[in-house]
Amino acid sequence: MTDRDKIKNIAVLGATGSIGLSTLDVIGRHPDRFRAYALSAATRVAELAMLCEKYTPRFAVMTDADAASCLRDMLKSRSPDTEVLAGSAALEAVASHPDVDTVMAAIVGAAGLKSSMAAAFSGKTVLLANKEALVMAGRLFMDAVRDNGAGLLPIDSEHNAIFQSLPRNYPAGLAAVGVEKIVLTASGGPFRGRAPASLVDVTPAEACAHPNWVMGRKISVDSATMMNKGLEVIEAHWLFGAAPDTIEVVIHPQSVVHSMVTYRDGSVIAQLGNPDMRTPIAYGLAYPERINAGVGALDLTAVGKLEFEALDLERFPCVRLAYEAMRRGGTAPAILNAANEVAVEAFLDERLRFVDIPIVIERVLSRAAIGPAATLDEILASDAAARGAAKAQTLAVRTGQRVAV
Repeated sequence: MTDRDKIKNIAVLGATGSIGLSTLDVIGRHPDRFRAYALSAATRVAELAMLCEKYTPRFAVMTDADAASCLRDMLKSRSPDTEVLAGSAALEAVASHPDVDTVMAAIVGAAGLKSSMAAAFSGKTVLLANKEALVMAGRLFMDAVRDNGAGLLPIDSEHNAIFQSLPRNYPAGLAAVGVEKIVLTASGGPFRGRAPASLVDVTPAEACAHPNWVMGRKISVDSATMMNKGLEVIEAHWLFGAAPDTIEVVIHPQSVVHSMVTYRDGSVIAQLGNPDMRTPIAYGLAYPERINAGVGALDLTAVGKLEFEALDLERFPCVRLAYEAMRRGGTAPAILNAANEVAVEAFLDERLRFVDIPIVIERVLSRAAIGPAATLDEILASDAAARGAAKAQTLAVRTGQRVAV
């Protein structure tokens, strides 16, 4: 049997999220090529039970132990051959399981770091939709991929577009293959055209109403603040070995040009397509082949026009903060990410105003002790400390107090 004939076992980590569901949709279109071997979720028992009944995975993992117990009871009759596991260690176990060929790393936030690392250390093909693995532990993650012969394919639409627009020999160095600049496109989110003063009373529902993409709540807020793009800048730095000054962000409201690469000879190569995550997911699953993703072809006549605007870093301070963290290096990106996660959670819980999210992040980042990011323990300790500081600053911003953290 050739590799092409072998059915690939896929572990979908974060199966109930938007990326996970899109991945399962693509898998379901190609039962002769892919099997959903393991599925995971945090606490969404009913949703994961339905997916297990449909896809009959070998393993189902709930990070919450009580949720796992409930799922175990539900699957006794609905998917009796599925073994239910619980906890973060179980996530790492399925990510590194010898029968798993490919891991879709789609757990949102720092919670997905350890399982993504486990997949890399075990030499799996990693379809990386979890930004935080590279934002928090970029050097460690890339070293694990290289040293263990793992495959790495970016699934974020922007990085997938860059990957498609680069020559195959780009690991030799971007300058060596004639690349001058990587250009990440950004829709500008739901508040692109609004006056900054009007954002004071923004609600979570407004922030989560993205004009082009269907995403989870946390990522939707990140898109509204443009921190999502800031994290992608750091991600591109590690994925492609790009210096900070060679990574540019431009506003592109239509979300049709997913990103582009500028070459020394004046050429600009871009990847275009409808805003549907099944396209980069299908590309990652079948690479280097192209398969049906269930996505219609882009009709440029229907789009009509493509617009581009310069990014205003004063209007979107989260992008500026991400560039600063990337340039400072060490644990600074992990601190940035932790502070953002805490601030976004507080906003979604209506304990913090939308406009105060970057204020909390900047206070934490400016006061934190930046250390080396040489080990996972150092990174996780820095993450924990930053979360504590961000909670204190969130309370301080909300109450108008000053705290020294």
